[in-house]
Amino acid sequence: MDSRDTLERLVPDHVQADDRAGADSLGFHLQRYEFAAEHARPGRLLDLACGVGYGTRLLADRRPDIGSLTGVDLSPFAIEYAGSHYGCERVRFVQADAMSFGQLDVARKGYDTIVSLETIEHLPEPDAFFAQLASMLVPEAVLVASVPTTPSVDLNPHHLHDFRAAGFRAMGTRHGLVEVASQVQVQRVGLRELFAADRRFRRENLRPNLLRYYCAHPGALVKRILSTLHHGLANHYLTMVWKRAG
Repeated sequence: MDSRDTLERLVPDHVQADDRAGADSLGFHLQRYEFAAEHARPGRLLDLACGVGYGTRLLADRRPDIGSLTGVDLSPFAIEYAGSHYGCERVRFVQADAMSFGQLDVARKGYDTIVSLETIEHLPEPDAFFAQLASMLVPEAVLVASVPTTPSVDLNPHHLHDFRAAGFRAMGTRHGLVEVASQVQVQRVGLRELFAADRRFRRENLRPNLLRYYCAHPGALVKRILSTLHHGLANHYLTMVWKRAG
């Protein structure tokens, strides 16, 4: 497997047939994009932190009434791959930092739909990023965004913030958006599955030296125990659709 593949930036063509973790994660990502396609508006669409672009292309294929789609990702590899595998007349890909994309000239016209899935938990200033997303919405535009709502920072070294469902919903209200729809996903993982051979992909993306991390961050261990008691061995994800008033 290419070293640039992680559960954070899946490449569909690289997911092995026996890789259940990769297949599960890809399936959840695709469900989120299908949900976004249901609520997208005609006009200009931005897919911010698009990865290798399969979701951007899915949106284009599902919604021919969307005139132009722009996928943005920080990774040069991801953008190169996206352009060669998923680009078309209506879809283009741009390499840029998600935190500063709103300041570029290409973003000044605004967007009728913004999609940013599994992005906010990676960024050092999630509220500032959300404010940028809201600022790029034209009147009546929609924002589709998702986060994990069970603890993830302890296990995933790429994540900087944990979210609860209520807190994530409140971000939209705080920035003047109106909730339109939501989707909850539950990904169950058994202990035996976690350490089985076909879960190798997941294990390779877990935080190393987890015990040492818990010793340094006892609050994270408490949070993990409480979440496991409440939810069991499961990851919960929330995808929200908000609308900007006219």
